[in-house]
Amino acid sequence: MEVVTHFVNDTVEFYKWSLTIADKRVESWPMMASPLPTLAISCLYLVFLWAGPRYMQDRQPYTLRKTLIVYNFSMVVLNFYIAKELLLGSRSAGYSYLCQPVNYSNDVNEVRIASALWWYYISKGVEFLDTVFFILRKKFNQVSFLHVYHHCTMFILWWIGIKWVPGGQSFFGATINSSIHVLMYGYYGLAALGPQMQKYLWWKKYLTIIQMIQFHVTIGHAGHSLYTGCPFPCWMQWALIGYAVTFIILFANFYYHAYRGKPSSSSHKGAKPVANGNATVTNGHSKAEEEVEENGKRQRRGRAKRE
Repeated sequence: MEVVTHFVNDTVEFYKWSLTIADKRVESWPMMASPLPTLAISCLYLVFLWAGPRYMQDRQPYTLRKTLIVYNFSMVVLNFYIAKELLLGSRSAGYSYLCQPVNYSNDVNEVRIASALWWYYISKGVEFLDTVFFILRKKFNQVSFLHVYHHCTMFILWWIGIKWVPGGQSFFGATINSSIHVLMYGYYGLAALGPQMQKYLWWKKYLTIIQMIQFHVTIGHAGHSLYTGCPFPCWMQWALIGYAVTFIILFANFYYHAYRGKPSSSSHKGAKPVANGNATVTNGHSKAEEEVEENGKRQRRGRAKRE
């Protein structure tokens, strides 16, 4: 028991010390004064993962077609805004794409980048709705380990990122990922429009490939920074590399089972959804071809529940 007490005390002291080197600019921003709101929302998410399927067990699945359309295209707009702000802000600030230390000044461009990264963090909380929609639509098989691992860790880890390093090299991964999310949520939005869009959704598997490339680029970028001694926090670089490796393993496993491990004739009907990745990962409206077909059947039979 004494060992546990010492560990807790040391953890508290370390956290208090870490606050002395946190970015003072973001202290008063929503959700940034304390990790408790972020942790509380994440815990509620985990509770819903347990309670949601039990609540829906004896109920008909919700269709949520209009909700999904609004949600997905809203996420397209949000991620486009984030990517645009990061690109324009970093260009105006003269950022280097190879090595960029954090500038904690109140320069207008630095604050602009920090603000865009804060919105990126908020978007990871909004993405919890992906899982909510899966469960309300009784797509329980889509709530995979990859899906939960991504959603639960990204929100917490980006709180840490915004608290201590809301700028510098942090912009690189967020810019790439938000750009990919524009394509990804655009895909899901089109899929939610109905069966007539199915013929335009042939590019599903390429989203997964792009995401896997993203993780390799992230590792290469962080590794280059460590090798050249870039004055960006080393702990952040190593954490990013380790985190990206886990996603490469999980996404490679997903890709194999979705596109390589099954006959090509069944890949469109039986494949799992495109996962939403990091720096990201599964969205609440994947398995598009199957979903579109099922939604169409529900509407024809008149059995769909209210929106």
